[in-house]
Amino acid sequence: MTPRKVFAKLAAHEELNFLLTNRLPRRAATNFMGWFSKIEAAPVRAASIAAWRFFCDVDMADAAEPRYRSLHHAFTRALVPGARTFDPDPDVVASPCDAIVGACGRVEDGRLHQIKGFPYRLEHLVGDAAAPYADGTYVTLRLTAGMYHRFHAPADLVVEEVEYRSGDTWNVNPIALKRIEALYTRNERAILRVRLADGPERLLLVPVAAILVAGIRLHFLDTERLLRDGGPRRVACAAEVKRGQEMGWFEHGSTIIVFAPPGFALTDGVGEGRRIRAGEALMRRT
Repeated sequence: MTPRKVFAKLAAHEELNFLLTNRLPRRAATNFMGWFSKIEAAPVRAASIAAWRFFCDVDMADAAEPRYRSLHHAFTRALVPGARTFDPDPDVVASPCDAIVGACGRVEDGRLHQIKGFPYRLEHLVGDAAAPYADGTYVTLRLTAGMYHRFHAPADLVVEEVEYRSGDTWNVNPIALKRIEALYTRNERAILRVRLADGPERLLLVPVAAILVAGIRLHFLDTERLLRDGGPRRVACAAEVKRGQEMGWFEHGSTIIVFAPPGFALTDGVGEGRRIRAGEALMRRT
């Protein structure tokens, strides 16, 4: 058995996976990774990038640069122009990121699922932003460690407000989602209220941080600072962003949950377990 297969087998063992990714000082581990990943010394850079590529099944085929200063630089890499094409249909809300589709479907009277059998309340995730989406549509998009980690505008839109909520850094993999009740509502997250440019409808984009990942940056705010710098707060915006334009990135990886009000439905083929790329149709006006 190859080392990669041995690692994959160990990672698939639920008890061991949960122990290694959650039963440790999560914030300390996250802060350490934030520091370590930025080390540019050649031996550290080479070893850390090699280990990441080996264990995380990284695809660098579309990467804009052939070499990287650090693991962090590689992790937050840009892609070559045109690597992701966004569906141009104005009635389509595209996927903002490369991801694996998680729980998705209708929000039922303010109730949705993080995984089958584990419901949570929308207002516990987004607070007073919940009401317009209480019977809407949602899609959970999980970014794995080897994926492209920048996210883009799913349509022509205006960002009206960003709310930052501090929280924990539980792993957001399926093993943790089956064990930690209302996990997304516990973790650090941002709530982006956006209005579609060609209509009155508003969407919510909710990037959720996780262990080793708790760093969210947004281009239309101060990109020199992590979103958490300054603590919980709301920031009014009037940032116009075109379909496909980069909105921000995760320092490592995590999850984005997209909410649309009634009047939208999932596009054909969007379902739990599907791999999707930024720009592919996610929802459509009905």
